[in-house]
Amino acid sequence: MESWMLMAFDSTQQALRAEMLLEYADIEIDLCPTPKTITAGCALSIQFPKEELASVQQIVVQEQVEIRGIYYKDNHDRYISIEG
Repeated sequence: MESWMLMAFDSTQQALRAEMLLEYADIEIDLCPTPKTITAGCALSIQFPKEELASVQQIVVQEQVEIRGIYYKDNHDRYISIEG
């Protein structure tokens, strides 16, 4: 996928829970280290294709997953929050 979004968490428990829920929903994800430019309480983040944003947001709300935010990378390699 050429365009990825990043979801950051405040706890490892929530990151692993989100991983399980997104995999169960058959959404392509990648666990990765949380970038240093994003302040989060958890060292794990989840990358997912931009095209899956609506599905990911629906799962987060429906399953009450606690997240720090969802980010995209701009043309200057900065992470921009779309929600938190």
